Amino acid sequence: MSDALWQRQLTQGLADLNLELDSASQQQLLAFLALLNKWNRAYNLTAVREPRQMVSRQLLDSLSILPFVTADHLLDVGAGGGLPGIPLAITLPERRFTLLDSNRKKTRFLTQCVLELGLKNAAIIHGRADRCDPAIRSQQ
Repeated sequence: MSDALWQRQLTQGLADLNLELDSASQQQLLAFLALLNKWNRAYNLTAVREPRQMVSRQLLDSLSILPFVTADHLLDVGAGGGLPGIPLAITLPERRFTLLDSNRKKTRFLTQCVLELGLKNAAIIHGRADRCDPAIRSQQ
């Protein structure tokens, strides 16, 4: 998949959603998408496997709720491949995000994303929602 094609799709999709993101955020979103695409080949992180569909069905779908996010701390339960948690954490660096999943391979992927993308506002928890208190875990 061409990075230029993904960039064009992202630029057009953001315009269609009437969202403005700086260049650094856009590049970070595309870096996340590249990680997701790479890891998805080895692990079943998402059902979307066609690179031409990844921008619209993963990034833009996640970002479509951006205007409605008002909480200071958000919990993404069943975070899976990091959607919508990682794109939202990229675009809302002043907010805190906790991504929770019971699947170890998915939380390993999410941890790698947080490290590689330098997301200081995202915490990853491996566990089940019914046994988790994210307020306590995210302060550790």
